Amino acid sequence: MNTWQQAAELAGAVLLFTGAAVCLTGVIGMLRLPDVLTRSAASTNPQTLGILVLLAGVALRLRSGPDLGTLALVAFFQLLTSAVAAHMVARAAYRTGQTGDCALLYDELRDGR
Repeated sequence: MNTWQQAAELAGAVLLFTGAAVCLTGVIGMLRLPDVLTRSAASTNPQTLGILVLLAGVALRLRSGPDLGTLALVAFFQLLTSAVAAHMVARAAYRTGQTGDCALLYDELRDGR
């Protein structure tokens, strides 16, 4: 194994641990935060970043064409679906009255419920 391969393996391992730590912060935020809207933000933002960092680490470890294509598709669909899913959860919580009035600074939808 040459120096380039060793550096790629080390960088991949560091990215894997970093991505796992970022995902862990998202999970802790989901458990500790008080309401649906903040939990939704905690489940979406760190999870998306963590998954992308994990995928970068896996890409550095695998380094083959079909694997990189699959990882690129996973990253694309993660970015595409996570924001939409968080928006739908927050919208459903708002419509069912689960958000509470204290969580919103300005409620643009109050009259259009």
